[in-house]
Amino acid sequence: MKITLLTKTLRKGLTIVEKIAGRVSTLPILNNVLIEQEQNFIKLSTTDLELGIQWWGLCKAEKDGKITVPAKFFSQLVGSLSDEKIDIEERNKTLHIESKNFKTQIKGFSADDFPIIPTFLKDLYVEINSKKLKDGLMDVIDFTSLSQVRPEISGVYFSFKDDCLKLVTTDSFRLAEKTLAFSGKKEEYNNLFKKEINFILPQKTAKELISVLSDTVKNVKIYLSESQVMFETTLQETDHPEVNLVSRLIEGEYPTYQEIIPRESQTKIVLHKEEFSKQIKIASLFGGKINEIKIKADSDTREMEILSQDPDIGESKSNLPAKIEGDKVNAAFNWKFVLDGLNKIKSSEVFFGLHDNKGPAVLKPIGDPSYLYVVMPINPD
Repeated sequence: MKITLLTKTLRKGLTIVEKIAGRVSTLPILNNVLIEQEQNFIKLSTTDLELGIQWWGLCKAEKDGKITVPAKFFSQLVGSLSDEKIDIEERNKTLHIESKNFKTQIKGFSADDFPIIPTFLKDLYVEINSKKLKDGLMDVIDFTSLSQVRPEISGVYFSFKDDCLKLVTTDSFRLAEKTLAFSGKKEEYNNLFKKEINFILPQKTAKELISVLSDTVKNVKIYLSESQVMFETTLQETDHPEVNLVSRLIEGEYPTYQEIIPRESQTKIVLHKEEFSKQIKIASLFGGKINEIKIKADSDTREMEILSQDPDIGESKSNLPAKIEGDKVNAAFNWKFVLDGLNKIKSSEVFFGLHDNKGPAVLKPIGDPSYLYVVMPINPD
């Protein structure tokens, strides 16, 4: 292998792939990055056997070949080089790197020992706007469960149906749903699945996908097999792939979460989001060991009360002006769970739907029906 490319191009690729190298300490080869030359592209690959990332960058190629070298060390080395052209050549399992004022070599390993990253049939995919997908994942990613007892809720649930994609996460205490609607234009939504498709993506894969989907990436293609999924972006200069992110899927059936979402709220409240968040933060200082705050609402007073008490510190009570419809309500919540939902809402006003101290509450942005957050109350003793 002998290629020439810009340092900043190589640095970009290593930044994308090196993060998952070394996650499996029992297999030393997984500490490495696989470097290959394919026509006029350099290809970098890393994997932890659950997740694999492949990246391509344009280069000037003189000779085919491939080698693996320690990923993090190579990334640190390239990160310290100045922005200029560099020559990379593999000779006798050693990677030689040379620029105008720099020359070094890194002992490598046989590429034959590197695990194979699965490939996919290219005639079955969904293509969607990458910014929509990235923003949608960021709205729900924080609410997965970390428990291994129920692996099916430890990831992000993808549900493709008709002309939309629903992204759902839950940890049993709260639930977030983001709906991504598509206009039907080919560049936004190319539905070749021909039926409803559901799968559960591991949280760590979703986080890597968020980092891969930069603002310069227009669309992303999603390929699916029985147990794995691949997300593919393309280079700006050509229609050649830039990043392939391949991941195993979580086995099992996702809960029928729709049954948790209240169809109607006993008490409907509309209030200013920033002021709501501010008062919850104040109340949190008195929330005690279980982070409890109590919320009371009365349509007659047109105010919502937030109360918190800590026997060792004191208490806090605030009243917020609000539009209130329905019954009087008195419910207790974990303040952190309520605040987490508010932080994902971008509108200036928020809908807060309550039932009682047993039924789930709903948070929604005013003017944006695509996002829904459900939080369970703290049940009375």
